[in-house]
Amino acid sequence: MGNLFDSLEFTDDFEGVRDRTILELFYATGIRLSELVQLKREDLDFSRHTIKVMGKRKKERIIPIAPPMAAQLQNYLFFLEKKFGNIDYNQNIFVTNSGKPVYPQLIYKMVRKYLDAVTTIDKRSPHVLRHTFATHLLDNGAELLAIKELLGHTSLAATQIYAGTSIEKIKKTYNQAHPRA
Repeated sequence: MGNLFDSLEFTDDFEGVRDRTILELFYATGIRLSELVQLKREDLDFSRHTIKVMGKRKKERIIPIAPPMAAQLQNYLFFLEKKFGNIDYNQNIFVTNSGKPVYPQLIYKMVRKYLDAVTTIDKRSPHVLRHTFATHLLDNGAELLAIKELLGHTSLAATQIYAGTSIEKIKKTYNQAHPRA
């Protein structure tokens, strides 16, 4: 993630700001591709630093966003309004260069393009950023139940896959607990 956000150059135009905002939003919130595509201006609450997403089975959830993510979203909205004029609160915020709502294949290709530039892992999709979000939370001490809620999972079993993939947490526990580590 450091390589993605620190070493890549994003253009300082609408497309570059949009792309960076999308990538950061996936990593900062763990939202699904379908949730990002449906995100509307009314779903952003900058005073509370939250976003509202409509998840699977029409289940609504509120996800916190850190101040830097809020600032990135506000910067994107500035570029969006500069290019297309004022946006309605019920309008999708992520749009193509022609102003039409983004669609899943466009986002998938965009994410892959940027991940191709910084990694050789086989899977380079929006879901990888969601997975990384959850794994990094777990590695840094977040409880599995909290991660479950942030991801919008209905069962803990769906979230437990992240516990099995977090080798860094296993190493940390080993180093802290084993007398000869």
